[in-house]
Amino acid sequence: MGQETDLVLVYTTFESIEHAKTVGRALIEARLAACMNIIPAMTAIYEWQGEIQECAESIMVIKTRRGNQAEVLKRTKELHPYETPALIVLDPAHADEDFVSWIAEQTSITVTPLSEKKKRTL
Repeated sequence: MGQETDLVLVYTTFESIEHAKTVGRALIEARLAACMNIIPAMTAIYEWQGEIQECAESIMVIKTRRGNQAEVLKRTKELHPYETPALIVLDPAHADEDFVSWIAEQTSITVTPLSEKKKRTL
């Protein structure tokens, strides 16, 4: 596969699972991501504006292809409730070829009609 179809993962965090789901659905609907995993609960401790903060957060890992990386980062930042969201791109050293093909298919502008997909499985 070409570099445009290489799998990338985008790590980010949200103040609530509801915010993560909202952003996740928007990325799926726009075909910018194939799927995401949301881990509902973790504790974050950090300094913000001179004070130590501690809060609950949800983690989201967005699965997309390199060709969508810039737009995924842009859209996630636009939709994100944080002023400075963590947006970290991870490049897997290896990924199953079938899974990478599925990611590329799901995030493609060209959509295979459901009727054709059914024919392929018969």
